[in-house]
Amino acid sequence: MVVALRLLASAVPGAAAAQDPGIRLDSGRFTVVAERQDERLARALLAAAQRNDSFPGLPRPRDRVLIAIAPDARRLRAWVGPYAPEWGAAFAFPDQRKIVMQGRGAGSDAGDPVGVLRHELAHLALHEAMGGLPPRWFDEGYASVAAGEFSREQAFETSIGMVWRTLPTLEQLERGFVRGGMEASWSYAMAHRVVSELDGLGGAGGLANFFRYWKSTGSFEKGLRQAYGMTGEGFEKHWRDATRRRYGALSFVTNVSAALGLFAVVLVPLFLQRRARDRKKLEAMRAADVAQEAAARASALQAILDGAGTADPDDALPAPAVPQYSPPYDHDR
Repeated sequence: MVVALRLLASAVPGAAAAQDPGIRLDSGRFTVVAERQDERLARALLAAAQRNDSFPGLPRPRDRVLIAIAPDARRLRAWVGPYAPEWGAAFAFPDQRKIVMQGRGAGSDAGDPVGVLRHELAHLALHEAMGGLPPRWFDEGYASVAAGEFSREQAFETSIGMVWRTLPTLEQLERGFVRGGMEASWSYAMAHRVVSELDGLGGAGGLANFFRYWKSTGSFEKGLRQAYGMTGEGFEKHWRDATRRRYGALSFVTNVSAALGLFAVVLVPLFLQRRARDRKKLEAMRAADVAQEAAARASALQAILDGAGTADPDDALPAPAVPQYSPPYDHDR
């Protein structure tokens, strides 16, 4: 217990361990260390790790694992070291059989802590069974599949890169993880897809046969041939074609919808503003017409009134003429 708690105290120079000795929880092959403020989280993570301690295609892990919960992001960086990527919320150290992750002070972008722990435990389980054979892309894709990170599938479905980009080879995929930012997120999503496709090809045995052949031959290519009857190049073509069929049309429709939505957000307010201006102009024109008609009527009435008050009696209309009597015309005369 003392050694585990010293990890928390010594990770940051000057930490006052005497004021908060922290907690240590041991159960099965897991040890969780944390500060008192994260005790509830530590117990929940320990229970989740014990409840689900098997991983797709791999034998049940046996190595003991230390899970250290950092109280804040600053402490996390100090424990992990200066080379940790900024977007990381948890880190696995397979050679040390250790996981360092954020505690309850983590932001919303850190993800569900149970899912995050499952992802990191999958890294350790894969390393325990396969050693250093898996490349980075497979390691990350496998951990994502084992953790059930469907969000990576969803990100892949809606990624605009599906419309404009060519899906990479596995070698190109490996290089994408070191570029950071959006490129790394794209690589994580594609790695998830590749491992999902391998798992689906394995039928009822899933990845188990592939792992067995891969480990016995020490070659990813030979493992593919023996487990799936295809070359590495053939598998790359298969997963790219399958991904295009599955997500290409959906991604195109999704992104067209997104583009239309963006245009709607920009254009609809402009249309409404133009319509409001036109309505005001029309109302002003109507008001001007009404005022002009009223002014014309008032002017005509005033002219009549002015004429009636100043008329000359001599200018009165003459009396109607009285018709003269004439006898009927006599045709006999």
